[in-house]
Amino acid sequence: MGGLLHKLRHPRRCYVVCTIPRSGSNLLTDGLRDTRRAGMPKQFFLPKDESRYAAELGLNAVADYAAYVRGIVNGKRTHNEVFGFKLMSWYLDVFLARLREAHAFGNSSTSDLDLLRTAFPRLLFVRIVRCHKLRQALSTARALQTGLWKVQKGKTTLREPEFDPDLIEQSLHEAERQEKIWDEFFRRSGIKPFQVEYEKLCQDYEATIRAVLRFLKIKLPAGVPVGPPVTTRQADKISQMWEEQFLAERPSAYSPASH
Repeated sequence: MGGLLHKLRHPRRCYVVCTIPRSGSNLLTDGLRDTRRAGMPKQFFLPKDESRYAAELGLNAVADYAAYVRGIVNGKRTHNEVFGFKLMSWYLDVFLARLREAHAFGNSSTSDLDLLRTAFPRLLFVRIVRCHKLRQALSTARALQTGLWKVQKGKTTLREPEFDPDLIEQSLHEAERQEKIWDEFFRRSGIKPFQVEYEKLCQDYEATIRAVLRFLKIKLPAGVPVGPPVTTRQADKISQMWEEQFLAERPSAYSPASH
């Protein structure tokens, strides 16, 4: 009875953090997870990671994708029935297709939004963006070279990064392409997501995390602190040097006014 009453008091609700690489999504999702009341938002539906999560929960994403989705939602929630996950735009279409092909959440005529909200009850959308697109591209280029996508204590690089203007410009264009995928998804779905800016998250971490919690209607007990962040910002003297060098060598490749 206690379990039933708990579920009546806390009906299942879900949210997704919509992002692209190097937007600060780890900083955001780690902060939400650490509250212990906002789910455990990870990339549970990134194809290369599914086998690991499936093995952990005794599921089989290949044999029964609908059961995998339901098992993840049930197994990776917090005690207040909140489930969160992170989704990159580059595999959004693949994810939607797999949900549709599972024949448990909708069919070919089901809209993307209805499909998602059937799979993930009361789904809300949070989008994190990075306003300074060149610094985002610099971060991507650096991560591609070092293999270090999440800077934490104890993590080491595969090799030292080198200034590569071609890779930086390519990363800049790719980020623009991936952001447009989210723009189009929200436009056709009629969704206005709660938007978080990476720069504001860095500037006032606690206030930003609390703003997201308010949007998700998640209350923290009085006196419970938020933070400090566990993810370290990658920006340093190398980033600053690369930014100055790139702007000097390719001034026409990036215009802050248009980004």
